[in-house]
Amino acid sequence: MDWRERIAVDPSVCHGAACIKGTRVMVSVVLDNLAAGETRDAITSAYQIKPEDVQAVLLYASELAKDRLVRLPLGAA
Repeated sequence: MDWRERIAVDPSVCHGAACIKGTRVMVSVVLDNLAAGETRDAITSAYQIKPEDVQAVLLYASELAKDRLVRLPLGAA
């Protein structure tokens, strides 16, 4: 899957935040829900998106993580 088919950035939608295409559902909202332990089914139902949209969000986040380092204190696990 190519996440670019399902994720869009448009300055006129949600102040340019990455969203599921054709919606105002921000990638960050889906990630926050996943991090909080929500299931894929619960997220797709609550936000009226498809399972493929959730997968695209994860792929997008993975791509971002490859390009950015977050410094942690020494000894942090």
